[in-house]
Amino acid sequence: MIKIYGQVRSRANRCLWALEEIGVPYELVPIDISKGDNDKPEFLAINPNGRVPALVDGDLKLFESMAINLYLARKYGKDLWPADEAGQAHAVQWSFWGTSEVEQFLITMLVQELFTPADRKRPDRVADAREALASRLAVLEGQLASRPFLLGTKFTIADLNVASVFSLASIVKFDLTPYPSVKKWVDGCLNRPARARIQ
Repeated sequence: MIKIYGQVRSRANRCLWALEEIGVPYELVPIDISKGDNDKPEFLAINPNGRVPALVDGDLKLFESMAINLYLARKYGKDLWPADEAGQAHAVQWSFWGTSEVEQFLITMLVQELFTPADRKRPDRVADAREALASRLAVLEGQLASRPFLLGTKFTIADLNVASVFSLASIVKFDLTPYPSVKKWVDGCLNRPARARIQ
């Protein structure tokens, strides 16, 4: 059975969402970072970086949530994995785009607004992150303006991966209303039944 190591409230969430969409049996192995579970030798043997999530599927050990999801979609989730090579390349492209172009700014806002003591907050960092997100959201708005999903008419692993990044937007109260296509798409993706089953 597939094992996912992590917690629901971590990047493991996107892997659990993918597994729920695919419908294959899996086990969530809790790794509590606050208790140092990630530093134990048995976990470091799976992910020497000491971070969650990690996956074990038979003899395969894999870390990095996007890599895990692309693997799961390709091996098990035929409905999530595009049939043609161009679609597959675009699924990888958008997944990387989500982490490299969007996630870092949402995390900056999350850390500053929720985890930084008042006397150490840097409003300029939040402002810079919001400004940077504006140009990225313009790109995404353009992609979604004429199609319901990133790659066309069908929900794929690209949508799941990028929408999982945008799950942080509501936590930091980032308003997506100025980007109507993006907002509709994010809301639709995040409200899918498969995701609701892991919340």
